[in-house]
Amino acid sequence: MNETQDVSANHLSTQTFSNLDICEPVLKGIKETGFDYCTPIQALALPIALGGKDVAGQAQTGTGKTAAFLIATFHHLLKTEIENKPTSQLRALILAPTRELAIQIYEDAKPLNMHTGLKLGLAYGGTDYQKQREQLEAGVDVLIGTPGRIIDYFKQGVFNIKKLEVMVLDEADRMFDLGFINDIRYLFRSMSPAEERLSLMFSATLSLRVKELAYEHMASPESVVVETDRITAELVTEKAYLPSNPDKLPLLMGLLQAHAGLRCLVFINTKRMAEKIQATLNANGFENGMLSGDVPQRKRESLLKKFKSGEVNTLIATDVAARGLHISDVGLVINFDLPQDAEDYVHRIGRTARAGATGVAISLICETFGMHAADIEKYTGHKLPVERNYEDLLVKDMVIVEPPRRDKRGTRETRPDARKNSSTPKPASRVQKPKVAAIEPVKLKDPKTAAQSKPLRSRISRIGDVPAVG
Repeated sequence: MNETQDVSANHLSTQTFSNLDICEPVLKGIKETGFDYCTPIQALALPIALGGKDVAGQAQTGTGKTAAFLIATFHHLLKTEIENKPTSQLRALILAPTRELAIQIYEDAKPLNMHTGLKLGLAYGGTDYQKQREQLEAGVDVLIGTPGRIIDYFKQGVFNIKKLEVMVLDEADRMFDLGFINDIRYLFRSMSPAEERLSLMFSATLSLRVKELAYEHMASPESVVVETDRITAELVTEKAYLPSNPDKLPLLMGLLQAHAGLRCLVFINTKRMAEKIQATLNANGFENGMLSGDVPQRKRESLLKKFKSGEVNTLIATDVAARGLHISDVGLVINFDLPQDAEDYVHRIGRTARAGATGVAISLICETFGMHAADIEKYTGHKLPVERNYEDLLVKDMVIVEPPRRDKRGTRETRPDARKNSSTPKPASRVQKPKVAAIEPVKLKDPKTAAQSKPLRSRISRIGDVPAVG
């Protein structure tokens, strides 16, 4: 059975939570959070899930998917009383593709779980390994986390899922994108049979591979789809400019000045460019933060906290932050680089205009990434609205900073990856020692010997483009 609802006009449905068959402790938490009416995805999914049937749901980000599966999970667990439950036995498992999303789900669960008596647990990589392990060993009912860390603890016997009552997979399509799908299947095969648990799967898109996963590991799930007239969020105002590469940074500065006061996410494709933008904004008096894949977890959490509180108004991000983050009041998204995947465009601009709010998404179609505009327009079904006059927005007097290259670490900007090809020349540090020892200290007097040494010197200096010493 498939249920579809068009939400091109309204953010909320006419369905109230009080009219749904939700147990009192959960309903009390809903009321205390200030929720009265369901969003469309909640109105479609909750009656099915509350009845104990599996759901595969599709809706755009920021439409209330998280609250839908949390409410259904808590209600399902409270319907059944478990006596003498072993400490290691999990009752519900909620999987998310990223650390930030797992943390966000955990925070959203707290107020809804206030009166249930259920113990929540959180497990994700990058930090607090022993602390998280000790929390799980003490016993939790609902575990929220990322696949890698959860499988790590599971294989060590920290908890078991043989009698799991609820399984939730959030952002299922992103699990495929990030390469987690084998881990997901491993967990599905290790837990209770599909017929003995409630399974809920939510995704921005119910692609063929997501549907196959659902029908392989769920018990006849019902599909619920919330459709809009456009793939992109309905309340987002899209704009695009056609700057040259040298104009991109001055234009970015001008856009930030023109939208001063708005909380802004700036998306880029490479960490190197993220560092350049951050350094340039700092040099010109724009307080900002940068979120990328290799930022330490504690620093990431601290930065997101500052951004959510408004202490930092501009966040520069690679696509690690494009999915799953729920940050209210993001008024502006700037695609400094067009994404190379059209679907990522939708996820990026979906960071604004969430939960019924409005927002602006501006894309810079430049020489380097402009070729991706056609794919984006084909995927979204509409042209990007291009504004050709942007001269007045360019900041004339500004400092542009190039971040230092990390030569010693052999970053991609400074040397090829020797592991990809065994014939790749050795790095400079491995060539200099024999060159200095064999050539520089030796004073050659025999012309024949000197003549023979010149090709050797030239050959060594060409390896890895190592400059001659001396």
